[in-house]
Amino acid sequence: MRLLEPNGVMPLVGAAELSAMPEGSRVRLHGMVQRIRRLGWGAFVVLRRHDGLVQCVLESGRTPEALEKLREEQAVALEGTLAPAVIKDVSINPRDRELKVESVEFLCTPTEPVQVDLTKKILDLHTDTNLDLRPLSLRHPVERARLRIAEAIAGGFRDFLSSRGFTEIHTPKICFAGAEGGANIFKVQYFDREAFLAQSPQFYKQMAVAFYERVFEVGPVFRAEPHQTSRHINEYTSLDFEMGFIESHEDVMAMEIHLLRQVIETLSAKRGYELDLLGAKLPPPPDSIPSVTLDEAHEIASSASGRDFTGEPDLEPEEERLVCRHSAELWGSDFVFVTHFPTSKRPFYTMDDPAAPGKTRSFDLLFRGLEVTTGSQRINEYEAQVEKMRAFGLDPASFESYLMAHRAGLPPHGGLAIGLERLTARILDIENVRLATMFPRDAKRLTP
Repeated sequence: MRLLEPNGVMPLVGAAELSAMPEGSRVRLHGMVQRIRRLGWGAFVVLRRHDGLVQCVLESGRTPEALEKLREEQAVALEGTLAPAVIKDVSINPRDRELKVESVEFLCTPTEPVQVDLTKKILDLHTDTNLDLRPLSLRHPVERARLRIAEAIAGGFRDFLSSRGFTEIHTPKICFAGAEGGANIFKVQYFDREAFLAQSPQFYKQMAVAFYERVFEVGPVFRAEPHQTSRHINEYTSLDFEMGFIESHEDVMAMEIHLLRQVIETLSAKRGYELDLLGAKLPPPPDSIPSVTLDEAHEIASSASGRDFTGEPDLEPEEERLVCRHSAELWGSDFVFVTHFPTSKRPFYTMDDPAAPGKTRSFDLLFRGLEVTTGSQRINEYEAQVEKMRAFGLDPASFESYLMAHRAGLPPHGGLAIGLERLTARILDIENVRLATMFPRDAKRLTP
């Protein structure tokens, strides 16, 4: 038996730390060989690391055997001294340092050539090919940078809500019923009975409001919709929060404005390298966001397109684009709220607006032509919730544990859900949300 001491763990040196080190500092870096540019005197080697690429210089007079053996996608550990960078490439992080290599340790060598040319500045692959080869394509700096943006969005979401008194929860993904009903729900065999994959953490968020008041979750949700569009996937990451003791859905909307502001500031502060690499332009952190009703949104889209959208129960994709263009041009905002969707088009837990019969206290947030958020005030009174269920053709007895919380008393509350992949895609101006996903799942894709 021996005791394992933690002090031997190798520190992970980041790009910022490398930039702060004085020239001539001796360092040991590990990573994957991204590309090799061989010259008469030696080679420039780009090392792919956890947070960027480091340019390394190998001289044939100092490391001749290593130069001979060096191949792309090898795992290596390089030792040497830091020097000012000769070439300042936008893809290199840090740009102001390079490593003068004195020794190379080979940790692993590929057994076959990689099927993707990772040395290109941008992968020239069809989307399906990119996704089929995802374990390889995600090694490319541009592809993995997109996921770093998504990670920072989720991190900013967590940090902001934690600072505002929200408690992070983790809800079941195998459920007794769908939060939104309908046909778009995956059924699974759960031992001797039928269960469902969670469409949303909605029921559990509402229950938790009674004991935590403010809650949030970052987790997967599942929609059994056979769409094959650039805006839909069947498993996505939902950023959810629910808050108690509100006066209306506008309290939830106001919280989202503050949230978006911090998320954008987080991206600017922590992901400047990735944003530059991707050529992404962040929207200004919002102090306010314009809001229109669904009827007003229809009028805007009808006026801009010449089509009559009046009376439609929801927004068509074309309308989302037209309303966002209107908001950007007239109000200077890439964001716009659309409120008061019809009772029939919102889930049974959505509260109706007493001042607008047939309409709900609900909203969508549109961003650069795409809906990225859905939210509302929820029904908190037991009798009202049972009545709404029956009006939707649902049997309250099937929702016994959910209604248990209502019978015991729930404060006025509401919340929202943000689609992480959609928000990431619009920030980066990606048309297909699959490219903002590590391993997307859609109606035809179950691998890798």
